[in-house]
Amino acid sequence: MRNHLAIILATAALSSGLLAEEVSVKSSIKSVALFKNGLAVIRREVKVPGPGIYLLEDVPEPIHGTWWIQSDAPVETQVTEREVSGPVRAALDLQLALVGKQVTIFFREGQIPPATGKVEAVASAKGEDAWNRSYQQPRYDYYYGMQNQPQPQNHFLILRTDKDRIFVDSNMIAYLKSEVKDEQDLVKRRVPVLLLIAGKEFQKPSTVTIEYLSKGLGWAPSYRVDVADPKTLSIEQSAVVKNELSDLEGTEMQLISGFPSVSFAHVTSPLSLRTNWTTFFQQINQRPGQGQGAITQQALSNNIVRQAEGIDLAAQPTGEGVDLSYQSIGALSLKEGDSMALSIARESAPYERIVEWNVPDTRNENGAYISDYERRQDQDKYENAAWDAVRFRNPFKFPMTTAPAMVVSGEHFNGQQMSYWVNAGEETSLRITKALSIRTRNIEHEEEGARNEVFVGGGRYVKTSVAAELSVSNHRKEDVTLVIRRRFSGELISADGEPKKSLLEEGVYSVNTRNELTWTLILKSGEEKTLKYRYSLLTPR
Repeated sequence: MRNHLAIILATAALSSGLLAEEVSVKSSIKSVALFKNGLAVIRREVKVPGPGIYLLEDVPEPIHGTWWIQSDAPVETQVTEREVSGPVRAALDLQLALVGKQVTIFFREGQIPPATGKVEAVASAKGEDAWNRSYQQPRYDYYYGMQNQPQPQNHFLILRTDKDRIFVDSNMIAYLKSEVKDEQDLVKRRVPVLLLIAGKEFQKPSTVTIEYLSKGLGWAPSYRVDVADPKTLSIEQSAVVKNELSDLEGTEMQLISGFPSVSFAHVTSPLSLRTNWTTFFQQINQRPGQGQGAITQQALSNNIVRQAEGIDLAAQPTGEGVDLSYQSIGALSLKEGDSMALSIARESAPYERIVEWNVPDTRNENGAYISDYERRQDQDKYENAAWDAVRFRNPFKFPMTTAPAMVVSGEHFNGQQMSYWVNAGEETSLRITKALSIRTRNIEHEEEGARNEVFVGGGRYVKTSVAAELSVSNHRKEDVTLVIRRRFSGELISADGEPKKSLLEEGVYSVNTRNELTWTLILKSGEEKTLKYRYSLLTPR
């Protein structure tokens, strides 16, 4: 209905002589809000003096469903092509760029004589010659990873001489000479343009705002944590902004932290001339986030929160509405292709040095031992090692986003690890490097005695008890605060040292409950401690 309205308005205005010509205008990007996944919320402004058809050469490529126009009166938009003249570029449609020019073609095969003539004007492809209305892609395109690439419509460069017309297979061309009249001799090409159709309701000059989401502009955060002071750390947040979208001049910029809930982020709007219905439907059916490195990419882009490991989850109330944090970094100018590193914020906070030793659960949900193959598939999850870490509360007035954090002590580099999402005032622990001078060992064995058979959900299991112990020794010249977390499947019978016992959600529907024991103790220099505990579990018969 809106398209019909645009046509009616344009036709009526043209017939009355009001909109006889398109008027070229410029748009300016007033503000951008950047996600970490390369998406940005763009706000453009165009000054419209009154009714008319206004042409913009800078055509956006919006994400599907995010293209919206705001103005005092209805405005319709249309994306089409126009033929323009400009300097030579690397990628050219020779038939269009050299039309009317005298050229000489030299062939790869030496026995074929050169061909000379004027490049003939060829009408643009229409209908079935321009696109595929079946919305299906040939199978061979899919398997070669070219499902989004349009097929070339013409392999020939057409020349005209005084006597005949020459069709030259472009694959046979070794090189081509073209006449050049002067230094200002330009070539032709077709480019997409955006038309704004403003109706008669525009009685006075007005500002039209175009808002959309687009790819090509994003930010990558990082942290620098200095622990040179034994009691207070300093933490600095920086951001690298990379612009692959368009030139920005005095543009207000905001950095967004939070979960980017953009269901169609991988789908280009059909408004763009660089897509077609076949490609659009293929993108609709795709599942984003697949492939190697998807887990790490999702953790960084989507701000995955690290599972709580016995830390204090108290936080300061901040913000209102949805959990998206906007950080303004002012008005910036950035050319397309440029990058900029900025210091965003700096704070200090009291902290505590600790050594974390996480002992993973070695059994699956049915009580059977986890295979070596499965452990290798997720080495971080099943790692059994002690790590130096610092424990502190987020001192910023905004959440710490998921990002790499580099820990230094004055001029000395200590390590770099992932810092996960932390709310303002919330406690977190940041690992630094493996604590090689803290020796650890954990062993367990099945206790002798009667083994009782149990039926659960139609399955046969044996109930048995396990005796285990954790040994740790401090080879440093200083005392350390040691936090030991031991996850296991089953029911706790007894444990030394009165550890904190937590029931894990992942074991709610399994045969054995999943538990975590947490010990916090001071290990003196040269001291060795052994903690014993017992638990029962069901194992497959």
